[in-house]
Amino acid sequence: MMKIKLIGKNALIGASSKGLGKAIALQLAKCGASVTLVASNENNLNETFAELDTSFNQNHQILKVDYTDFEGYNKIITGYFETNNVDILVNNTQGPEGGNVDEKTTEDYQQAFDLLFKTTQLTTTLALKKMKEQGFGRIINCTSVSIKEPLNHLVLSNSIRAAIITWAKTLANSVAKNGITVNNILTGIFDTERIQSLTKMQAEVNKTSIEEELKKITESIPVNRIGKPEEFAYLVTFLASEYSSFITGTNIAIDGGMLKSV
Repeated sequence: MMKIKLIGKNALIGASSKGLGKAIALQLAKCGASVTLVASNENNLNETFAELDTSFNQNHQILKVDYTDFEGYNKIITGYFETNNVDILVNNTQGPEGGNVDEKTTEDYQQAFDLLFKTTQLTTTLALKKMKEQGFGRIINCTSVSIKEPLNHLVLSNSIRAAIITWAKTLANSVAKNGITVNNILTGIFDTERIQSLTKMQAEVNKTSIEEELKKITESIPVNRIGKPEEFAYLVTFLASEYSSFITGTNIAIDGGMLKSV
């Protein structure tokens, strides 16, 4: 029988005060991991922190950061790794603003690059030193199905997340010999505040209602429903465990069958 136990493991989870990040944090803590929550909203961080399982005498922590301020993020995350090591790194951030190609400036692309790519690269580089020393590590990048099928009105996310995928594949090949796996999760449509916000934007563009747009989304998913955050967390937890040691350099879609490509 497979039973995931992460007792003694330290996990750093980006954007984990709500949504998918929160679901991941709750599930990893249930399996025994000590969790460091990372997000910008202190109230949400404290609320999620209070919900974390402590049955295994874990040492949970909170890290307040602003992902949109890369220099500030650099200072905080570098300081964290001076006194902490991480066995499980979940690279996850808020998404950049929506919009089409003709609406975005070079500065918009640079900000999205800092938000999505540079934070992921920096945090991973800092975590790798100890992972290599101990011969174990799990790096899990939360990306999007848009790297296979670009989504309308999300040009910044489509572009930069694709760069993360190829960077991660290169990294996976480099560190596999050290017992470190690197995998990307291609996120479909889940019931989060982010989806509610994007659906509202789409409704304004199409001059429809949010309900109509949600109906369209649901009908585009073969399982005929939007995903639950805990379902996403189950996949991350498996990838964080010893049972996934032969899985690396992969792009795993969790989307209810929405992707049409093979």
